[in-house]
Amino acid sequence: MFSRKQSLSSQMDKALYAGYETTLKKFRFEFSRGGAYTAIALILLGTGLDYGLYPQEQFHFVVARAVCSSLIFGIIMTMETGWGKERIQGLTFIWLLFPQVMIAWMIGVTEGANSLYYAGLNLAIYASGIVLAFGLWQNIVFGGLSFLFYVAACALHPESFVLHGAFVINSIFLWMSIIISAVFTYFNESARFMLFRLKTELAIKNDQLEETNKNLSQIKGQMLQQEKMAAIGTLAAGLLHEVNNPVNYCLMAMDIAMEDPVAKASATLNECLVDAKEGMQRIQHIVSDLKTFAYRTGEAAGTDFLFEKVADSALRLVGHETKGIAITRDLPCDTLVRGDEAAIIGVLVNLLGNAAQALRTVNSPEPAIHLSAAWKGERFFVTVRDNGPGIPPENLGRVFEPFFTTREIGQGLGLGLSISYSVIERHGGTLIAESAVGEWTKMIFDLPKAA
Repeated sequence: MFSRKQSLSSQMDKALYAGYETTLKKFRFEFSRGGAYTAIALILLGTGLDYGLYPQEQFHFVVARAVCSSLIFGIIMTMETGWGKERIQGLTFIWLLFPQVMIAWMIGVTEGANSLYYAGLNLAIYASGIVLAFGLWQNIVFGGLSFLFYVAACALHPESFVLHGAFVINSIFLWMSIIISAVFTYFNESARFMLFRLKTELAIKNDQLEETNKNLSQIKGQMLQQEKMAAIGTLAAGLLHEVNNPVNYCLMAMDIAMEDPVAKASATLNECLVDAKEGMQRIQHIVSDLKTFAYRTGEAAGTDFLFEKVADSALRLVGHETKGIAITRDLPCDTLVRGDEAAIIGVLVNLLGNAAQALRTVNSPEPAIHLSAAWKGERFFVTVRDNGPGIPPENLGRVFEPFFTTREIGQGLGLGLSISYSVIERHGGTLIAESAVGEWTKMIFDLPKAA
């Protein structure tokens, strides 16, 4: 177990370091390019020093500075290429050496160890450790080469090598710069990696928090929907007893009235009684449909039921929303499926209601909704299609997100499709949306076959 944990930790560290190296490449590129442009500016500004210290060498030093700046600019152009971006550290090392070689040459042609230009060598050494993302050994090698350039420059002036002279003092200062720069390099590298680790951990935590918030939103929506359905079921269970009795009295009275000779003799009266009877029967059906919500099992694999009856119930429940809309059905002979009957009614009510709402927003001249289904193996695929305005491509991938809605404030929470998606998912299926803008929208979901 311990070795497995070590292996897992090692894999995580490798992944972290891989990400760090990728980030560090961008960091090195940006800082190296910025440092190179700064170096060019400082090199060219150094012409003022040449004029003040060694006016007799002004022309030669200006040429040297122009050549050095051009070489550094050439390195910058190389770094911009794909080949160069993969070799940033090496190219940075090279362009940093150009000013050191130039300064060493200036020291050699002027006063050797007594030349004030040795200070320029220190500037580049500090820059490599404090500003640029160098590694420890790179920094030490760069500092060592800078010192060798200084020794070579002083060698042109043998009088420089005096035990207590400027050469010894300047050499000590150079090595102090090298050591300080190396220490900065080590701690800067550690700090950069710690910062990257913290940023990575923060990003992971933010992703986890976002996922948690999303899950909480879905759970909240599901609970809200379940509470609404439970309340509807409880209300319907009470209404069933209160409404059924007077409805039954009315139906019995209508049956008696329809047998009366006067009613039989009057076609108009008989038609009115038939319409009234159908209305009362519709009330019975609606109350019965609502009552199914009171007996939800909460599990997808609940009972076997006929989908056509679920469709009848859903269509009755959205009857007030679908007035004036042509509704057609194409269902197979066998519609026996398994699942949570009340939940599937809720899904159909939501899909039909959304379709009706979409049709009304554009005042379609011939609004129509087509409900069809077909068996594919052991799954029962249901399609609700309307000839409404369709869903724009930018919204099509978001319709199942919790709280996403295109309706005006107060006309919906944007939870209906999200909850419907979860319901179908609990049944082992998928709810998908297809659409052609300005032509049609289809919602397709599948249910398991009855056991």
